[in-house]
Amino acid sequence: MKNLVLIGMMGSGKTTCGELLSQASKRTFVDTDALIEKDENRSINSIFQSDGEGAFRQMETQICKRLSLLENMVIATGGGLILKDENMIELKKNGIIIFLNRDIADILRSVSMTNRPLGQGGALAFQNRWEAREPLYRRWADVVIEDCKK
Repeated sequence: MKNLVLIGMMGSGKTTCGELLSQASKRTFVDTDALIEKDENRSINSIFQSDGEGAFRQMETQICKRLSLLENMVIATGGGLILKDENMIELKKNGIIIFLNRDIADILRSVSMTNRPLGQGGALAFQNRWEAREPLYRRWADVVIEDCKK
């Protein structure tokens, strides 16, 4: 059975929805950020601080390659995973891509950005990141769920 792959901005509810969807569909749940943390035995923040974003993005690509070989999963991705076409090509091989589109203002109001490496630049930086990524989310999505609420 094909994987269900959740994409969207940080704070859009990919992990929360993914866990619920995995229970309802009797699929295994995985979170790409959690897999990276487990593989590296350190936090995403630590990876960004010591190795930089480029190294982290390479780790994401390796995770995508591994996950594309598996079936019957719900996969919650990191918000920037869509920045590399290679990642999405891998995940689309055996996955249905679902874009969770949550209002940016709702995310900023309800989600702490304290422990998120790319959430540190404030509301304007977050909005700019959203504007750059939103077309990519839509490009890769097989399904778009608009106005997700937590």
